Amino acid sequence: MGKSISDRTPNAPIGPASQAAFARARAVFPDGTSRATVERDPSPRYMKRGQGAYLYDLDGRRFLDLNNNFASLIHGHAFAPVIEAVARQLKDGSAFANPTETEIELAALLCGRVPFLERLRFVNSGSEAVMFAVKAARAHTGKPGIAKIEGAYHGAYDWIEPSQTGSPENWGLESAPAVLPYYRGTPRAVLDSVVVLSFNHTASACALLAANAHKLAAVVLDPMPSRAGLVTPEPGFLAALAAVARSCGILVIADEVINLRQSHRGASARYGLEPDLFALGKIVGGGLPVGAVGGRAEFMAAFDASRGRPAVAQGGTFSANPLSMTAGLACMNAFDEAACDGLERLGDSVREKLRAAIARRGAPFSVTGAASLFRIHPKRRAPRNYREAHRSAAESEAMATLGRFFADEGILMAHATLASLSTAMTEADIALVVGAFERFLDTRPQAYEALG
Repeated sequence: MGKSISDRTPNAPIGPASQAAFARARAVFPDGTSRATVERDPSPRYMKRGQGAYLYDLDGRRFLDLNNNFASLIHGHAFAPVIEAVARQLKDGSAFANPTETEIELAALLCGRVPFLERLRFVNSGSEAVMFAVKAARAHTGKPGIAKIEGAYHGAYDWIEPSQTGSPENWGLESAPAVLPYYRGTPRAVLDSVVVLSFNHTASACALLAANAHKLAAVVLDPMPSRAGLVTPEPGFLAALAAVARSCGILVIADEVINLRQSHRGASARYGLEPDLFALGKIVGGGLPVGAVGGRAEFMAAFDASRGRPAVAQGGTFSANPLSMTAGLACMNAFDEAACDGLERLGDSVREKLRAAIARRGAPFSVTGAASLFRIHPKRRAPRNYREAHRSAAESEAMATLGRFFADEGILMAHATLASLSTAMTEADIALVVGAFERFLDTRPQAYEALG
């Protein structure tokens, strides 16, 4: 449990040990970091260890962790059942070319829990899971194209990268969003194969699906896309898209890499989506690298090599490696209905208290999210889609200031402000978050008063 509000000492922005580590890193990494999501303000904060809900940096400072490695740690850091299981497995070996029983047990757990997940294959990341789901859809339909939600992130695969970062200057009509390259040199053929839909705009999204049915193999849907605002789907939106897709011979891929944690049976079950294929990851690996592509048996048959070369060949040196399988099984066994219910209560608590703090002060903020996820927006009205969640320069700076303030208070929350809870957290930790946010609102009005 964290210290009380009264006896906690604010942290300096970045400690000297982290600054020294960053100086060394700049000699070996292109920008001094090994992944684009590492925040530098102006240098990263380097961590020494994690325990439960908390992280400890190289300078010995402790932080309540609201990142949880980008929502992959449902039980927090150094979760004892995972540590014990992995330690036992390490003594028996870390990687084999042959399968193990543990992969069967983890697959059976997932298939028994998530509706419409009848078969699956393990891979090494959420990006791989989405990629292979797309390839399976293409193999089944014989069509190349993919539809996706504007602003949604689905990993590092060319055909699902477009239009993650559009702005008012280039995003086009809301009823027909522009297909924008994510990196310089994106092949024109890739952009021509992608259709971008606006979240929670049912009529236009359905119309675009139908109009492009001739080229679309699948529509990729994150039931609550994080980078598009962590916005709840409006009633009927997902069901309407799925109905049009099925009538047009387009498969529905649910990306639950982040949002599987939204219920014991996943986010699709929570929101009434009935997918053909799934992409899973993050919590499924218990803190180790993992991904899984799965779905209905008829579509997963694309990977069936029992009669020769399959329609889609999927390998991977570390796919279904025993360490990830062992960690994932221990993690998911502990993520039972009681754990889900407890996280739901914590999530409801933090969202309600943050909203109450905003309302009492009439501050220009709002909160979105569900279950164990929440996001603070520098907007008076909670956004409904990516465009409404998009930030101006002033809004981005306000959120960066909030992130720095939280770090000074001993709380780590990304400037993008997707926050995830873990079963290691308690109401006392929620009180730390809410208290810090209230102090920000009370003592830093200059950071947000110009937002209107």
